[in-house]
Amino acid sequence: MDEPFPATGDDRPVRVLATGPEADPYALYDEMRAEGLVHHVREPNGLHRWLVLDYAEAREIFADARFSKNPARAWEQLRDAGYVSGEPGDRADYLYHVANTDPPDHTRLRKLIGKAFTTRRVEAMRPRIREVAAGLLDRMETAETETVDLVDVYSHPLATTVMCEILGIPALDRESFRTWATAMLSPPEAAARGAMSKAEGYAAMRAFFTDLIGQKRAAVHDGPAPADVLSALIHATDDGDQLTETELVSTVMLLMSAGQEPTVNLINNGALALMNHPEQLALLRDKPELTRGAVEEFLRYDPPVQLSTTRVAVEDVEVAGTVIPAGAVVALSIAAAGRDENRFADADRLDVTRDDNPHLAFGHGIHHCVGAPLARVQGEIGIGMLIERFPRLSLACPPEDLRWRPTRIMRGLVELPVRLDTPPGR
Repeated sequence: MDEPFPATGDDRPVRVLATGPEADPYALYDEMRAEGLVHHVREPNGLHRWLVLDYAEAREIFADARFSKNPARAWEQLRDAGYVSGEPGDRADYLYHVANTDPPDHTRLRKLIGKAFTTRRVEAMRPRIREVAAGLLDRMETAETETVDLVDVYSHPLATTVMCEILGIPALDRESFRTWATAMLSPPEAAARGAMSKAEGYAAMRAFFTDLIGQKRAAVHDGPAPADVLSALIHATDDGDQLTETELVSTVMLLMSAGQEPTVNLINNGALALMNHPEQLALLRDKPELTRGAVEEFLRYDPPVQLSTTRVAVEDVEVAGTVIPAGAVVALSIAAAGRDENRFADADRLDVTRDDNPHLAFGHGIHHCVGAPLARVQGEIGIGMLIERFPRLSLACPPEDLRWRPTRIMRGLVELPVRLDTPPGR
């Protein structure tokens, strides 16, 4: 559906987007791409965005300083749509993180976070991730039914356990994060359908981490600092600089919410893609050494995060022949970019052997996702061990019966019923 909106500076009508999700959003992106590479869209909550569909343009904007990550630059628009509240000077602590800042603040925060969330720390988690995955697969194997919900019994507990352990979150507190993270990553209008609101999710997680940080600080006085990332963040320094209490809370909330749900979606979307393409499943089953590259293909083909986080044009910028006005909210379609035939040959085809795969699933430039190494490792282990244990894994319902979460930001299944079909003799 289109509607006129003459104040945009663009003669084309505004495209009104439904909340979604479509079973196949890529058909919509193909239709839109045929009309233009940049579209002025309106979301159900009333927020107007400029949506960029082209790979080359999206990649350039990711690294373009003319597009700010500071939400204060479009505060009124974001507040009216329910994404923020109050005044810019009242920014809640969950907004004071590395993904919502520009240099030099971003440079400072990224450096401090990088001292705690290191690739070495992630690689050291590999044995533990395999152990957690093996335990979940053991339970699936001994279940009395051949049909299970992969979200409930595997992908969610795997991602949650790993993220909580790396952050140092006690086991008894972990189940609450599913509700909180889902609320935080859902569109504001989801609360109207009876779900926890974004604000409620933020408040619950903020209160939890404020208390936990206090406990972690106190623990230092009783002995050596624990080895978890949260403790490392508390004590990370750079020339005497440290994260403030507000920055700590917002950073760990970002790591938890952005590190859990997208990883769940990566495992589910990858498994679904393989079940829908049995020849690719057979290839990966016979050549497990392809798994690491296959994860990159899953991230391109059906990315767990479909839209970039908010950017705001700080001046008029021409993108693919369209002028995006200063002050406009901009979103980059990671999903559409991954299906761009100008960058990826046979872009609509799943190919686990694809070797030229510079997708944008983790962004690009200074805001490249700090948690990308952990997500990749969990995807590699989670999907690899799943098909190793259950090589004849298959979908237990018609694809059209699958239910997707009601958001265009994430691409995630509510549940994923699968038939395990364990081979005889196991």
